[in-house]
Amino acid sequence: MNFSALHEKLNQYINKGRLKSPWVVHYDCGSCNGCDIEVLACLTPVFDVERFGIVNIGDPKHADVLLVTGTVNQRNKDVLKNLYDQMPEPKAVIAIGACACTGGVFQDCYNVVGGVDHVIPVDVYVPGCAAKPEAIIDGVVLALEVVKGKLGLRDMPQTTIFE
Repeated sequence: MNFSALHEKLNQYINKGRLKSPWVVHYDCGSCNGCDIEVLACLTPVFDVERFGIVNIGDPKHADVLLVTGTVNQRNKDVLKNLYDQMPEPKAVIAIGACACTGGVFQDCYNVVGGVDHVIPVDVYVPGCAAKPEAIIDGVVLALEVVKGKLGLRDMPQTTIFE
């Protein structure tokens, strides 16, 4: 077996392992923090997402999924783009809450760019003000299906908007 075939086989095993234990990084673009509280509620013993292998980390270089809350404005759009660029492929982005999806109640403000999809591509939208923890967890599960599709392990989901 030559080196490139061995390298490809190793990458396949690593990517399948990444799907069993996704690491997420959370970024708040600027909001009322309602959605941030709900993201953290997913980590409490009531919802306990860690039992599914989902781990909230602080380093985008090790993350599989980017959770974004709040509206994107002129001051944080470069930071958001930088976080996205640091994440390894395949990756998924989840816009959580009305502010991240569309700009929410702040969309007409002078410094607001709009939703997250104005800066980086979004794979899953989780609407709500504030989004419920159950919806956030379902959004992460749907994002993993998108990552599977990017890896070629299944067909891409028809819709990536979670309602």
